[in-house]
Amino acid sequence: MKILSVNAGSSSLKFTLIELPSREVLISGLFEKIGMEGSCYTIKYNGEKTTKEASLPDHSVAVTKLMDELIENKVINSLEEIDGVGHRILHGGDEFTESILLNEDILKRIEKYNELGPLHNPANIMGVRAFMKVLPNVKNVGVFDTTFHQTMKETEYLYPVPYEWYEKYGIRKYGFHGTSHRFIYKTISEYLKRDDLKVISCHIGNGGSLCAIDSGRVVDTSMGFTPLAGIMMGTRSGDIDPSIIPFIMKKTGKTADEIINDLNKKSGLLGVSGISSDNRDIEEACEQGNERAILANKMYAQKIANYIAMYNNLLNGADVITLTAGLGENSKGMRKMICERIASLGVKIDDAKNDFRGEFRLITKDDSKIPVYVIPTNEELMIALDTMELIS
Repeated sequence: MKILSVNAGSSSLKFTLIELPSREVLISGLFEKIGMEGSCYTIKYNGEKTTKEASLPDHSVAVTKLMDELIENKVINSLEEIDGVGHRILHGGDEFTESILLNEDILKRIEKYNELGPLHNPANIMGVRAFMKVLPNVKNVGVFDTTFHQTMKETEYLYPVPYEWYEKYGIRKYGFHGTSHRFIYKTISEYLKRDDLKVISCHIGNGGSLCAIDSGRVVDTSMGFTPLAGIMMGTRSGDIDPSIIPFIMKKTGKTADEIINDLNKKSGLLGVSGISSDNRDIEEACEQGNERAILANKMYAQKIANYIAMYNNLLNGADVITLTAGLGENSKGMRKMICERIASLGVKIDDAKNDFRGEFRLITKDDSKIPVYVIPTNEELMIALDTMELIS
């Protein structure tokens, strides 16, 4: 069965064609600057990466061009070989508690949550409609970032604000990165052959979130009403005192929207270091003795460690801690800093085991009270698996 796993942005379309159940990636790529000048796309096939310029006035044209590439590269002989298309959708509110087959009525229901995910949801839906237009006979499935977190209890997902805000406006914690956290839990559970694990899943990349999971059910997660909450990230502030917002508005004359933009795009590692949101740049500056880069790195590791400690308490003792995404998978320095800051939990990092990038590995000593695993995430595969299950 051939499943396309798709993540559509406002001017982009990321795709992976996966053969199931073998899980073989047949081809992948990214269409960029859709509807803009200088549009192009990159295809990765047979270990080679090729970039081509192309006129891409809208997502439907990009999808048509994608179909042409699949046939020209002989990945498929006809469009009938595509069995399903799975779409990453950011926000399903508290209405969509699992992945779902998509049609126009469902899309209109999803659109109600566009105001909760204004940068992503409209683009995700645009991508779905483009595939529906080009491949009218192929089933489409929506896989939401928020669904995995819908098992949280009221004590965790409600904010201590007037209850009517929740009743009237849906003000609550939704959580994100759910597809990644679900994949990580599924992977470690299968590896350890246990379905009752208590796991602290740490998705730490340019965007980051932690998730406390007990026997496959989310107990709590660090992102909240929006992805701005939780730990410090590449350009996002994470948790701050909300009174800072009106204070800075008065001091600078900026609007609330401008301040929120600063908290989303000019804060975090970038804001503290003044250098970059990319941890590779931060680590290089640290090696050169840049004090603000060193400060940013220490703050980042400590924020993550604080959440791990809190979630360990919430779970009444975690069985496993997992690290994934850009930094979790590739930065041995950041992994070490985090583990050193949770030594009080009995975590003991093994420097020799930790000396690698991008692999599934245990990085703690045999006598570490809580084992820490690095697990490369694969949201595309999780989307494809959900799609296969629903269209079958």
